[in-house]
Amino acid sequence: MLTASDAPAEATASPGSLDEPLLVTRNLERTFSGVRAVDGVSIDVRPGRITGLIGPNGAGKSTMLAMLAGTTPSTSGQILFDGRDVTRVPAFERARAGLVRTFQLSSEFKRMTVLENLLVSVPGNPGDSLTGALFARRKAKKFDREQLLVAGELLERFRMTSHADTYAGALSGGQRRLVEIMRALMARPKLLLLDEPMAGVHPRLAIEIGEHLIALKEAGTTVLMVEHELSIVDQLCDPVIVLAEGRVLAEGTMADLRSQQDVVDAYLIG
Repeated sequence: MLTASDAPAEATASPGSLDEPLLVTRNLERTFSGVRAVDGVSIDVRPGRITGLIGPNGAGKSTMLAMLAGTTPSTSGQILFDGRDVTRVPAFERARAGLVRTFQLSSEFKRMTVLENLLVSVPGNPGDSLTGALFARRKAKKFDREQLLVAGELLERFRMTSHADTYAGALSGGQRRLVEIMRALMARPKLLLLDEPMAGVHPRLAIEIGEHLIALKEAGTTVLMVEHELSIVDQLCDPVIVLAEGRVLAEGTMADLRSQQDVVDAYLIG
């Protein structure tokens, strides 16, 4: 089991009271050809927790994550992140502000090594611009050295050091999930949005991923996680938000939710 000391130093919670939500949505909606995939969703995500987002297929969970990350625009409503209205802010600016997402389908660069996948995820490299490449070479080299150290620490903590030079396309599904999470952590997230991180993962590695997420939470990283495997949600998430037909049906612990008949009828049967 990992401890808080095993989590990357970059993962830190937003300053302020733990009673103040890090992320707030108010009456968030997304319509596709007249169909409301997300229908007036208002939620609070508080810092230092792993919040679960569950619901039946078609409930709007992945659409919600896409709107929060900025990859899908909202039709109406408001998104506040870290005290700032980001409703119309583009995805790359949200990521730079610390709102970082992983995807349901692994999106690593298969023809790059694991280490290269981590390094290309780092924002703000001085060498990325023409001016930086021409006039800030020393600064760019210093930045590269610092990021190599961060990547090395992540590889060690996620027990992936031996795969640093392995092409990402040669990894197992679970290992690719770890690469996704490490890539997200290289961006120094305040809030990590995870879309089914255990999907297609061997049960043994799913347990390991869960341990990493607990360690990140204990170190101060806030997580909002979509997950279908309820035993995982039970172990990791508090609170849990239930979506059904694009709306918030209920919120609470899994024990609370199992006692609510409408939640059982909509999702928990079977």
